[in-house]
Amino acid sequence: MTHHAAAANADGNDEVYEILRPAEQSLPLVLASPHSGTRYPPDFLQASRLDDRALRKSEDTYVDEIFAQAPALGAPLLRALFPRAFLDANREAYELDPAMFADRLPPWANTRSPRVAAGLGTIARVVASGEEIYRAKLDLADAFARIDGFYHPYHAALSALIEDTRRRFGFCILLDCHSMPSSSGPPETGGRLHVDFVLGDCHGSACSPFLIDAADDYLRGLGYRVNRNAPYAGGFTTRHYGQPKTGRHALQIEINRALYMHEATYERKPHLEALARQMSDLIALLGTLEPR
Repeated sequence: MTHHAAAANADGNDEVYEILRPAEQSLPLVLASPHSGTRYPPDFLQASRLDDRALRKSEDTYVDEIFAQAPALGAPLLRALFPRAFLDANREAYELDPAMFADRLPPWANTRSPRVAAGLGTIARVVASGEEIYRAKLDLADAFARIDGFYHPYHAALSALIEDTRRRFGFCILLDCHSMPSSSGPPETGGRLHVDFVLGDCHGSACSPFLIDAADDYLRGLGYRVNRNAPYAGGFTTRHYGQPKTGRHALQIEINRALYMHEATYERKPHLEALARQMSDLIALLGTLEPR
């Protein structure tokens, strides 16, 4: 039996995330999907110059579905319900672009990260395809309301799941689940991504090598093309929660969207079902490992 728990933010108006829990957690594993949310707030849609289809280019569409068997296998799955174009939970809380706001940012905001420079901070300036999201500058109060109402509750839930797991099993493996557009390859390939999966452990600092080796071997054994840490080494979640010396291991997994969906129409491909079964087997495998 799986327990679903959705949590609303402080003003009670918006459901922020959902935790799909096993009846009893039997694996030392937590899964998170920060970018698969599809609930677009009406005021955000009104402020955007883009239509729904363009805004969805930032989504990790169907990633929560691909990993949805986690609770049946004995591991909780946390999924954000808000969309990435509205707020990116895989960033520091205040990675903000000063050019986006009508008022001055506080001095402690991180305005100089490479992600901000790319327009993909906590409050993104562009969607993944590079198109500008907003018609006009935003009020800083709006950004802070999003961070307080969505970002902090999501990370409080994730932290609690990780700590509960670590207390129960002595360690925790966090699998942070993402997808990548097939157009995110290097210039020399014409932008095409000639890889099916990218595993990120922040270049060896976020989890035991034993874990990334096992995931890599499993995926290659299925015939997939796998990269490590290029072009994605792990975002804020992997860097922040991956502390192997304290029993907290974090591994980011990126799946090429072309494997399972038509990227222009968001239509599922038949391979999505097989991929979901394979990811169930990966979850089961990781759940048997004790990091060394």
